[in-house]
Parts: sequence; structure tokens; C-alpha cells
Amino acid sequence: MTEQAFVAELKELSHRYWGAHPFHHRMHAGELTENELRIWAANRWYYQRMLPQKDAAIISNCPLPEVRRQWLDRIVYHDGRAEGEGGAERWLRLCSAVGLDRGEVLDERHVAAGVRFAVDAYVNFARTKPWVEAVASGLTEMFSGHLMRRRVGDMLARYEWIRSEDLAYFTNRIDAVSGEGEETLAIVVAHCVTREQQEAAVAALSFKCDVLWSMLTAIEHAAGKA
Repeated sequence: MTEQAFVAELKELSHRYWGAHPFHHRMHAGELTENELRIWAANRWYYQRMLPQKDAAIISNCPLPEVRRQWLDRIVYHDGRAEGEGGAERWLRLCSAVGLDRGEVLDERHVAAGVRFAVDAYVNFARTKPWVEAVASGLTEMFSGHLMRRRVGDMLARYEWIRSEDLAYFTNRIDAVSGEGEETLAIVVAHCVTREQQEAAVAALSFKCDVLWSMLTAIEHAAGKA
């Protein structure tokens, strides 16, 4: 494919992103109960916790130092440079804001089997697939910036007990994810130069969309049973 056609095919997957999931629609409409928000936050924590391990797997498989240097920033972003910093810490603060005790989030007692299975499959994908396919799976970043902006506004408007500082994960992430999406796309375009590589990249992004959708479906099911 030409570069333009390749990028267009990747972006055509935007309708598969989890922003279209019914659970997210209910969240933005203010229809979730406090318990449903807690179940969502506790389960999403497992995804946040595993992202640095996914990124470390990509680095370990990548032979190119220039790409490894770029990708290292993602681990630092989520883990922070010191205790009490980083995206994972900001997510734990959101968990506290919706009424979860930090200990019950960290011991993962609320993590649904379907969420654990989906997230573990994503990390395993990064460990076992060619590094550029694992990078391509992260192109959901292209679809997430506008969703985060909307989430901040909707959650502040619809859930009165949530304060703006409680949503620091999203407000901090909006600008970061925009830059990361452009960086990731540039890497994928530069290193997927055959039709086979391009199709594998599209399949990788499709797989990631399935992972995220499956996570929300499992969260919705767990919240309905709680």
C-alpha cells in the first residue's frame, strides 16, 4: 500500500475503539452507579499496571536503539521516576476518589477473570510478536485523545462527588497521548514497508481494539453481578 492508503486503513479502525462500547456511553451519560464506577476503576487498574511490562517487552524485542530510547519514556510515564509519581499513581488516586481503598485495588480482588485474560493476552502479544507489530497495536492512541477530553468534562458534570484533581490521570494524559500517537504512527509507517508488514500492523491494531472491547464487556458483566 502507499503510505497514505496504509495510514487510512489503520485509522478506519477507529469505530472499533472502546469509546463506542455501551458501558462507556453509559459512563458519559452519567448513568453508572457509584459501585459500577468502582468496579470500572478497579479493573482498569490492572490494565494500567501492566502497560509498563508491555512496553518493556517491546523494548526487549526491538534491535534498534533509536526506537528503544523513544519507547523508554512510556515506561517512565506510567511508573514515574520515583515512588508516588507517574500515570499508575494518578490512576490509584482516581480509584480513591470513587470510593475504593488503595489496598483493595492493589491486591486486585475486584479484577474480573475476563479483564485479566484480555490484558495478559495483550502483554503476551507484545512479548511474542515482532516488535513493530507490538508497536502498531498501541495505535489506539490515535483514537483516545478526544475521548479523554470528553470524559473529563462529562465526569465532572455528571458525577458530583468527583473533583477535577481526581481526574489528573486523564488531564495529564490528553497532551501526552497525542504526541505518542504521532510518534507511534511514524515508527509503524517507517518500518512496515511491505504489504505483509502493513497487513500485520493493521491486524495488530484490530487485536488491540478487541482487547479493549473485551475488557469493557467483562467489566460490564462484573458490575452487573456486584
